[in-house]
Amino acid sequence: MTTTTVRILIADDHDVVREGTRAILERQPGWEICGIATTGREAVDLAAAHDPDVVVMDMSMPDLNGLDAARQIKRRRPQTEILIFTAHQTDELVREVFEAGAKSFIFKSDGHIHLVDAVRSLSQHKPYFTNKVSEVLFADILNRSATKPGAEQSGMRLTGREREVVQLLAEGKSNKEVAEGLGISIRTAETHRATVMRKLGLNSVADLVRYAIRNHMIET
Repeated sequence: MTTTTVRILIADDHDVVREGTRAILERQPGWEICGIATTGREAVDLAAAHDPDVVVMDMSMPDLNGLDAARQIKRRRPQTEILIFTAHQTDELVREVFEAGAKSFIFKSDGHIHLVDAVRSLSQHKPYFTNKVSEVLFADILNRSATKPGAEQSGMRLTGREREVVQLLAEGKSNKEVAEGLGISIRTAETHRATVMRKLGLNSVADLVRYAIRNHMIET
């Protein structure tokens, strides 16, 4: 019987979690770790370079959070499947993860139970839901079907680039450092900053940091 090779990229900024995840996955016949990333931006670059079948992605990482990294990877490599592996447990985050194109969401506390099965399902391009996540998604379907058209307030969503700017500013970077990190001009970085503050109704960098923490873009 031929063993199917599964190429896996692990992205997590915590050494213990990263190495523990690697040890679990490398024990599976035919599975290989093709890359290790410690930031979201590094994960995007390594996914482009190594073409993994599955990316196991932490949610909160420096430079670029896991959610936005997942969006970028799926946009560039639709065939790569994403598993968000996180300690954060909120219903809204579960919804955002699947909107970003990930097909599995595993709490780190459940990793020893679900991680291998989730990666195996994703390697076959099948979604994998734990009971906790299934309950959230089912409740969301019921709520949407019960909501009258036009009753929801759409709000002003941030673009992918604006979310990147939010995270970098919340991490304490200056407009110049944001511009250098994203490969844009300082003036463009300043424009993004002003747009973000206006869209979110924020008045200070402290407000921006609180927003980033609430939305799991950075860790406290």
